[in-house]
Amino acid sequence: MTSLNQIRSHFLDYFRKKDHAVVASAPLVPQNDPTLLFVNAGMVPFKNYFTGAETPPFPRAASSQKCVRAGGKHNDLDNVGYTARHHTFFEMLGNFSFGDYFKDQAIEAAWTLITKEFGLPTDKLLVTVYADDDEAAGLWKKIAGFSDDKIIRIGTSDNFWSMGDTGPCGPCSEIFIDQGPELAGGPPGSPDEDGDRFLEFWNLVFMQYEQFADGRRERLPKPSIDTGMGLERITAILQGVRSNYDTDLFRTLIAASVEATGVKAEGEAAPSHRVIADHLRSSSFLIADGVSPSNEGRGYVLRRIMRRAMRHAHILGASEPLLHRLAPTLIAEMGEAYPELKRAQASIEHTLREEEERFRRTLGRGMALLEEATGGLATGGVLSGETAFKLYDTYGFPLDLTQDAVRAKGLTVDLEGFDAAMAKQREMARENWSGSGQVAAAAEWFSVRDRLGPTEFAGYDNVEATAELLVLVRDGQEIDKAKAGDKVQALFDRTPFYAESGGQAGDQGEVEWQGGRGRVTDVQKQAGDLHVHDIDVLEGELSPGARVRLAVDAARRAATRANHSATHLLHAALRHVLGPHVAQKGQMVDGERIRFDFSHGQPLSLDEIDRIEAEVNAVVRQNLPAATELMAPQQAIEAGAMALFGEKYGEVVRVLTLGKALEGEGAYSVELCGGTHVARTGDIALFKIVSEQGVAAGVRRIEALTGESARRWLLEQAGVAKGLAEQFKVPVAEVPARVEALQVQARKLEKDLAEAKRQLAMGGGGGAAAGPEEIGGVQVLARVMEGVGGKDLRPIAEEFKKQLPDGVIALVGSAEGKAAVTVAVTGAAQGRFNAVELAKAAVQAMGGQGAGGRPDFAQGGAPDGAKAVEGLAAVKAALGA
Repeated sequence: MTSLNQIRSHFLDYFRKKDHAVVASAPLVPQNDPTLLFVNAGMVPFKNYFTGAETPPFPRAASSQKCVRAGGKHNDLDNVGYTARHHTFFEMLGNFSFGDYFKDQAIEAAWTLITKEFGLPTDKLLVTVYADDDEAAGLWKKIAGFSDDKIIRIGTSDNFWSMGDTGPCGPCSEIFIDQGPELAGGPPGSPDEDGDRFLEFWNLVFMQYEQFADGRRERLPKPSIDTGMGLERITAILQGVRSNYDTDLFRTLIAASVEATGVKAEGEAAPSHRVIADHLRSSSFLIADGVSPSNEGRGYVLRRIMRRAMRHAHILGASEPLLHRLAPTLIAEMGEAYPELKRAQASIEHTLREEEERFRRTLGRGMALLEEATGGLATGGVLSGETAFKLYDTYGFPLDLTQDAVRAKGLTVDLEGFDAAMAKQREMARENWSGSGQVAAAAEWFSVRDRLGPTEFAGYDNVEATAELLVLVRDGQEIDKAKAGDKVQALFDRTPFYAESGGQAGDQGEVEWQGGRGRVTDVQKQAGDLHVHDIDVLEGELSPGARVRLAVDAARRAATRANHSATHLLHAALRHVLGPHVAQKGQMVDGERIRFDFSHGQPLSLDEIDRIEAEVNAVVRQNLPAATELMAPQQAIEAGAMALFGEKYGEVVRVLTLGKALEGEGAYSVELCGGTHVARTGDIALFKIVSEQGVAAGVRRIEALTGESARRWLLEQAGVAKGLAEQFKVPVAEVPARVEALQVQARKLEKDLAEAKRQLAMGGGGGAAAGPEEIGGVQVLARVMEGVGGKDLRPIAEEFKKQLPDGVIALVGSAEGKAAVTVAVTGAAQGRFNAVELAKAAVQAMGGQGAGGRPDFAQGGAPDGAKAVEGLAAVKAALGA
C-alpha cells in the first residue's frame, strides 16, 4: 500500500469504518463561498456546516478534496517546479466532526492511522500544540506516549486557526516527521524551522471557540474537528522519497513528458518537466470542472497555468503542442478516483491543444523581445515594467511567466512599473469579476430552512396549486403583513413555480387569496431548496398562514419547456457535428429564446449550422415521449447520462431522455437535469438558430428560437426577402444573384472612381503646382487633393515616386470633412528628412495628434479637412527649416 491511489483509498476506508460519511470531492469552483477563486482547502465545501449556516446531513465526514492554489492569497505558482512540495493542484485528505467527537477521538484516530495502518516509525514523529492547549498536550502524552520534548508548544497564529476576523476558531496540532539529520533544518518553533528535515504532513484543527467583533472569544456549545493531510506529502513519506515529484504519480507523468520531448529530466531540464506534470494536473481538473481559459477571473488563472507549462515545453524543445498528448496518461492514473476526468477527456485534450496552438503563434516573437530586452542586463539586473507589460498585453505572457523566464538569468522584473502599466486593466478586471458565479444564500434563509424545512416543488406536472404562505420578507426582514403596492418575497409550503436553476429562468404568474391578489415576477432558490417568490401585491392584504392559489403563466411555461428541451437536443447535435470535445459552458432559457454557450475553438460554418438544425428538427419530428427517471448521480452517469462539469448534484437526480438516435441504437439525448421539459419532442414544434458568435477564448454562443417564436422569425426573414424581390422586380429565388450582381457592379464603380481620382491627381490641380518645386535644396511634390481619402493616397504616392526618384512627396487628401496625409521620401533625400516627422507636422497643423510609418514612408489623419492647405504648408515649413 504505497501508491498514491492506494493511500487515498486506504485513508477513506479507514474513516468509513469509523462511521464517517465519505464525501466525494466538491468541484474546484466553490459552490458556497463567493469570496474564493478556487477551493483551496479540504474544509471549504463544509464551511457552512462549521459556521452554522447549514445543518450537516451527517455528524462526521471524510474526503479527499481537490484543491488549487494559484491565485490570490494562496498563490504557489512561482515556486512550482523549483521546490520539493509546492503544487498548483493538490489533494487534501481530511476527517471532519460537526459537533460530534473532539480532540481525544481526533488524536487517537490520527495516531492509529499513521502508526498502525501506515506504519510510520513512532521515534521519528513529533507534534506541535498551541501554547496553552494543555488538553491536547495531555492527550498526546496519553495516546502516543510522547515525552515533553516531542510535544512542542507554539503560541503564534501558525498554531491557531480562524475562519476570519470573526466566527469559529481554535487551536491546532500539527504532526511532523523527522526525515533525518542529513537534511538541513530544525524542529518547528526553532530559528531554522524552514529546513527540510522536519516535515509537517497533517494538521488537526480543534474548532472550540467563536470569535466576536468586540474581541470576545467564547467556547462553542458543540466543538468540531477539521483536519487536513496533503496526499502528495504523505505519499512521499510512505514511498521513502524527499520530493513529491519522485512519487509514483509524478514519476509516471514526468516519464511521459520525457518520452514526448526526448529530453531527460536531469539538470536544467528537471524543473521544466516538473512544471509540466504539475500544471497538466491543475489545467485538466479545472477544465473538467467547467473552467475555460480567458482573460479574467478563473479563466485567466487557468490560462496562466497553461501558458507557464507551455513555455517550459518550449524550453524543452517541443516542436508541436505537448500538453494534450500527456492528458491520456494523467487520466489513466487519476480517472478512477475522479471520473469527471474521463467524462471530460475530449474537452480537456481539445482545450489544451487549442490554447497551446494559440500561444505558440506569439511565443516565438515574445521570447525574441525578451531576449533582446535582457541581452544587455547583467546578473542582478531588472527588466523594465514596460517591457513586462508589453509581453503581457501584446504576446499573452502573464507576469509570473516573464518572472519565471528572467529568473533563470538571475534577473528580476520592475513590478512597480508593471503595476503602473497594468492599473487600468486590473481595475477593469476587479469590476468585471463576479466571484464564484453563485451568490451565497443569506444566513437568514438558512435559518428559515432549519426552522421550517425545505419547500416542495409541485410543478413538473402542474401549473396550479393551493398552498400555505409560510414567510413574508421585505427588505431582508420578516414581516407579518403585506398590503397593495408592496414588493415582497414569499415562501410557501409547496409551489408549482420553478425557481431559476440550471440556466432555466424562474416562472412568472399569479397568486390569489381571499380578498387579494398579486403578481409573481420571479422565483429564486435560497438555502439550497427554498423556493422564494418575488411578488408585487396588487390588491388586499397578505399574511403568513394564508391559503393561496398559485398559478403559473402557462403559455410562458410551455414556451420555456420547449426551449429547455431544445437545448438538450442542441447539445447532443453539437457533439455529433463538431466532436465530443463540445461541452456546455452555460445557458439561459426562458419563454422567449435560447442562449447556449459551449466549448469550441472556431466559428461554425453555414454547413455545420445547417447540419445541427437538421438533426434537432429530425428528433423533434420523431414526436417521441420524453422520459424522466430518478436515480443516484453516479448510477445515472454510469448508465450514460451526461452531467455538466462543475455542477453540484444532490443524492437523487432527474435523468431526462429525449428522442431516438438518428443512427444506431439508443436514445438521442440523455442528461441529468432538474428543469421542466416537454411531454413529447414534437411539442418543440420547430428549432431555428438565429445567431452564432464567440464570447470568450474557446467558447461560442448560439442563440435560437423554437415553436411560434421561430415561426415568426422565419416569417420576418421571408418578408425581407419578398420586399427585396419586389424592389428588384425579380422572383424571390433570384434575389441572391441580383444582390451579388449589384455588389460586383458597385466594386467596379469604386475601382473606376479611384482610377479617375488618381488620374486627376496625377494631372495636377487641387491648389498646387503640377510639377515639383525646390524647397530647402530638395525637390518637393506637394499637393492638396479634394475628395481623395487616406486609402487612395498611398497608390498615388507610389506613382509620384516613379516621377521623383530623389525628393519628397507630400499629399494631403480631404474627403467627408476629414483630412489624410501621406509623405514619401526618396533617394538621397532620405538622409536629410524623416517622413514620419514631416507627416506629423501636417497632422498637428490640422488638429490631429501624430503619424506613423517608416522614415521613408508615413501616413496620418486629422479631423478637419478644411485645414488641408495649412497641413501642406506645415510640411513645406518643416522642409525649409
